[in-house]
Amino acid sequence: MSITYKKSGVDYGLMDPLKRMAQEAGKKTVINLISSDMKELPQSRGESAYVIDSGDSYLAFVMEGLGTKNLVADEMRKITGKTYYDIMANDTIGCMVNDIVTVGAKPVTIMAYWAPGSSEWFKDIKRQKDLVNGWAKACNLSGASWGGGETPTLTKIVSKETIDLAGACFGLIKPKSRLILGDKLEAGDVVILFESNGIHANGLSLARLVAKKLPRTYATKMPNGEMFGEALLKPTILYPKLIMDLLDSGIEIHYISNITGHGWRKIMRLKKPFTYRITAIPPVPEVLKFIVDQGKIDLKEAYGNFNMGAGFAVYVPEKEAQKVLKIASKHKIKAYKAGVVEKGEKQVIIEPLNITYKSEELNIRACLETYDKLSSRARYERGNPAGSRITQRDCFG
Repeated sequence: MSITYKKSGVDYGLMDPLKRMAQEAGKKTVINLISSDMKELPQSRGESAYVIDSGDSYLAFVMEGLGTKNLVADEMRKITGKTYYDIMANDTIGCMVNDIVTVGAKPVTIMAYWAPGSSEWFKDIKRQKDLVNGWAKACNLSGASWGGGETPTLTKIVSKETIDLAGACFGLIKPKSRLILGDKLEAGDVVILFESNGIHANGLSLARLVAKKLPRTYATKMPNGEMFGEALLKPTILYPKLIMDLLDSGIEIHYISNITGHGWRKIMRLKKPFTYRITAIPPVPEVLKFIVDQGKIDLKEAYGNFNMGAGFAVYVPEKEAQKVLKIASKHKIKAYKAGVVEKGEKQVIIEPLNITYKSEELNIRACLETYDKLSSRARYERGNPAGSRITQRDCFG
């Protein structure tokens, strides 16, 4: 029987309405920024990072969590004796910093949120050290300081054998010209995909469901001889230094998408109606091939939920494409000139696989109501005069 992400317990059809509801409630609090002499960029709502105009610069914010990848680490420790929590730290930070750079922000400070189900979790000194050292190393790789964090014990909320790993990241966009929110995206722009080296940190619920069906679960050998569990635990690629290098080199980036939950559907995350025609696809990591094969997963389901070899997408003018590929190579990250942005309805067309995702298949953006009851400062939107009317057709999410 074919496995789907929904069968693993993750149903975006149930989750996404809550996200849209939260966005609607959140926008009603914008008026509180007035006393801080700051303004939000409403078009950043629903992007990977939230952006505030602070005057001479933009401030970006992200809150993210690892998900269930550490459950795989816990099971693999029983097999290999390694804790893998240095990798869990890397991947938790990767969820944050790979999001925050999509708006052109340099990661500045990271805060940790480690919530075990019991204080007994901290008795394991080896695991503690790996988590702390891995967190510090990933901060250094991302160019950010580690400012502190919180360690609440969530008895009866989190299982006593496990921990919820999450955090928050603050970023800076300076000069303001580095802001990337898709307003410059246009037909003819090139879609460049940066490689992933495995599953990264999304789709683990489905991978764990596949593991249950294998003869030796995570110890099962894949065709290349690698243990399934070890392959799942490869550390997520951290893209911030590459993106900062692109910006420092003067590359004109029109949009960026972090390919995480919703898979390649995220290529059309921007609210504007464009068709994204993909004509070349990167190699699929062995572990993702294995999951698709063992789970009998339909390719549209797979590309709609996993990164399938593409962890990150940047959209640039054709003239910039070769420069991007060259700089990516310097960072030892493979890059692929994968497709083009076209005029037309909002959709992603993956031509080599005959797969199309329509706009309604990525329903994570909420629609604005008018800001008539807010002050002119709270109604601020880049490119619109203060106080201009924003209609329900202007969406963010």
